[in-house]
Amino acid sequence: MARLQDDRATVVEKFHATSGRVTGFLTVGVAAVVVVAGLTYLDEGFPDWVIGAALLVGVLAWAAMLRPALWATGDHLVMRNLAETVHIRLAAVEEMAVRQVLAVRAADRRWISTVVGRPWRKAVRTRPTTKSGEATPLNGMPYADFVENRLHDLVDSARATAGVRPGSPEQLALPDAVRRERAWVPLALIAVASVALLVTLLV
Repeated sequence: MARLQDDRATVVEKFHATSGRVTGFLTVGVAAVVVVAGLTYLDEGFPDWVIGAALLVGVLAWAAMLRPALWATGDHLVMRNLAETVHIRLAAVEEMAVRQVLAVRAADRRWISTVVGRPWRKAVRTRPTTKSGEATPLNGMPYADFVENRLHDLVDSARATAGVRPGSPEQLALPDAVRRERAWVPLALIAVASVALLVTLLV
């Protein structure tokens, strides 16, 4: 039984970000340079509030742009966001679409992941379709389309295994549809950086 549970928790697909990573790395890099330079030249009159501001900007850029991740296990779609990690049971997904962000409806709530999305001009309301087995990013399909198709395949398979239809009472009654884990590390870092900036402004 434990082995079966371990297998269902194994990552079966990890999706890379479609935007924001380059900007995030650049912002964190610039913030780090400012902090190091500020500490180095602090005795020579470098404004300490600039160090505090750069630290906060760097932490926010990491938490909002670099920390978010998206993957699927045998049973769950996992969204790691700035403030929490959300585990959504695949069979409990009622609706799902990739537009400017990935939007998933489950447990009568809407859950968002910024990891995958389309430019606003290309965000469409219809789901791209491919034949089973052809949803790969290697055949010229835009990556956001591949992600949407792959997630729909995983959700459809999970629903079939659970014997539920989207929006049915049986689906809504599935136990543990959504599990949330608070992300204490980024929240603590943001709080510490915010306090540091406030202290430098007040002193």
